[in-house]
Amino acid sequence: MDIYKMSSFSKNEIGGNKAGVVLDADSLDEASMMQIANQVGYSETAFVMKSDMADFKVRFFTPVKEVDLCGHATIAVFNLLKQLNIIKAGIYHQETKAGVLEVKVNDENVYMEQNQPVFYEIISKDHMKHCFNNFMMDYICELPIQVVSTGIKDIMLPIKSLEILLSLEPNLELIKKISDEFNVTGIHAFSLDTYDNNSAHCRNFAPLYGINEESATGTSNGALACYLYKYNNKVNKFTFEQGYVMNEPSEINVEFNLKDNNIERVYVGGKAVRI
Repeated sequence: MDIYKMSSFSKNEIGGNKAGVVLDADSLDEASMMQIANQVGYSETAFVMKSDMADFKVRFFTPVKEVDLCGHATIAVFNLLKQLNIIKAGIYHQETKAGVLEVKVNDENVYMEQNQPVFYEIISKDHMKHCFNNFMMDYICELPIQVVSTGIKDIMLPIKSLEILLSLEPNLELIKKISDEFNVTGIHAFSLDTYDNNSAHCRNFAPLYGINEESATGTSNGALACYLYKYNNKVNKFTFEQGYVMNEPSEINVEFNLKDNNIERVYVGGKAVRI
């Protein structure tokens, strides 16, 4: 069985977030998929199967757990399918544990639909301030700390400056504990200061799922775009930077369909290259 290795959301053909992709995975049981994902060792590996309700069924595994949805692995899957001439540009649907979601494939990028945003609890600064070993009392800015999901729940953590964001040293055990407490995948820290005049610069920490830091997270940035639309900037297109501190620069695009100024559909997009 072939295991393809892809890098999604890469900026200028470098960086990005690596994902494994296994096609024609219908014969694999859950234990086999878990074993393969562990051996591949990337933050997620996607397994593509036949579906009775969509064009494809896709399951996503980290090295230690299955997750309902993964943005960068979806981008990897559909870029690969296009590169192998299995599909052409057009609109497709994938069955996932987060529901049946639309995927738009064009000549340049792949955009995946996410669920409509759900805004959960707001968390106090005092509760979060020790998540980083070198924390400063005022390193969190005045935007709310909130759990948001467009398919996977993450804590949106606003940081005052790019300099502070890049210097953060995660306390992985405490982040695990807080992630478990709030039933989230991890912490998505961001600053509105950026290198390239983009919407935000991000760092993502999900040690509960075996991912100490991830260089590009599609679902988290889909949630962040909805958060920023609610609290900061009423636009329908966002571009996020991530992975720079890991020397894997990444660029993630998010677009909305709006109706009466409400978010009706969320799409996360980017390109992927084969490794």
